[in-house]
Amino acid sequence: MEAYANALLIAIPAFLVLMLTELIYGYATGKQTYVFMDTISSLSSGLTNILKDTLGLVVILISYPWLNQQLAVTRIQDDFWLYLVAFICIDFASYWSHRLNHKINFFWNQHIIHHSSEEFNMACALRQSVSNILGYGALFMIPAAVLGIPQEVIAILAPLHLFGQFWYHTQHIGKLGWLEYIIVTPSQHRVHHAINPIYIDKNLSAIFCVWDRM
Repeated sequence: MEAYANALLIAIPAFLVLMLTELIYGYATGKQTYVFMDTISSLSSGLTNILKDTLGLVVILISYPWLNQQLAVTRIQDDFWLYLVAFICIDFASYWSHRLNHKINFFWNQHIIHHSSEEFNMACALRQSVSNILGYGALFMIPAAVLGIPQEVIAILAPLHLFGQFWYHTQHIGKLGWLEYIIVTPSQHRVHHAINPIYIDKNLSAIFCVWDRM
């Protein structure tokens, strides 16, 4: 929780700067993607979720430290590989959690708030359900637990992974060439938020788009 709080101190000003930059760019180019009340709704959702997370208002169904203690069969000693593998494991878990949110109605009823905005901009990235209080995400972290990745490493990388998903909620960045084959980009995530039947439940990855291509 301390790592998350410290990350927020950096992330919140960064988010505000990015949103302000996007807003100004929209006015300058005549391609404004912000609507006042829609933006207020997004910011309100983000604020309530920050308060919920900071206060720890969540019911942990299964914890990662317990899984790590029970399942670890090895330990990665080298710091570079430890952090790289940990980040990939978090991304893998995020993909399956996101897929669950889209494929099962119970979880979709919570996740739908993220897709409720009529606009697509960085502010809508803050739209998350405040009713999501069941802590089951550790189930998707079993590969990390088996590899013996310490909880402290996950606590550092998880907020960075989450905040790394903010920037691609924009209409002002086009295709990014060869990066489209490696990471999730704005063009890919625009498809994810599209309401055209052909695009429903597409592009569920968070950082590395390889999970959608497998």
